Amino acid sequence: MNLDARNFIGHIPGFSTQLGHLVSMMNCTRRKTVELVCGLSVEELDYVHDEQSNSIGSLLFHLAAIETAQQIWSFQNRELTASEVQQWGAGLQLGMRARTEIHGNSAQMYLDCLNEVRSKTIAAFHQCDDAWLNETVSGRQENQYYRWFHVMEDEISHRGQMKWLLSRVLQRGSDSYART
Repeated sequence: MNLDARNFIGHIPGFSTQLGHLVSMMNCTRRKTVELVCGLSVEELDYVHDEQSNSIGSLLFHLAAIETAQQIWSFQNRELTASEVQQWGAGLQLGMRARTEIHGNSAQMYLDCLNEVRSKTIAAFHQCDDAWLNETVSGRQENQYYRWFHVMEDEISHRGQMKWLLSRVLQRGSDSYART
């Protein structure tokens, strides 16, 4: 039997056991997100269903923003600077700010951004082990494992929103894209 290793959660060389499992889950989650959005047009990425919706593009940027913020909180143990808030704020906040600021970008731009952010996460993970992953975050009732699980959980949740939005785009056809 020819098994596809992408469909198994397990050890990844260069990582401790639990960290390797987390990375393999994050990789699987990301692969499915990329498969969903790869090749979407700018119009499909920018589609906003109603005044309360976010676009697929803004949700992709949100994923990069959340992971970047988590890198800062987890690996640098600090809050975001004013410059970082300026760069990532629309993605962190979503809503009206994202509808105003995040549009007109290609799928490749979002995927490049996600890849750049993930490569920094993976590089930092190479400096960590299972003991770090299970450390309780100072002053919080959570550990690093939960923080990074939440990054993955957030991506899965938003991918569901992206699927829903894409189904609406396809139902309406290309002549009825809405932007607010």
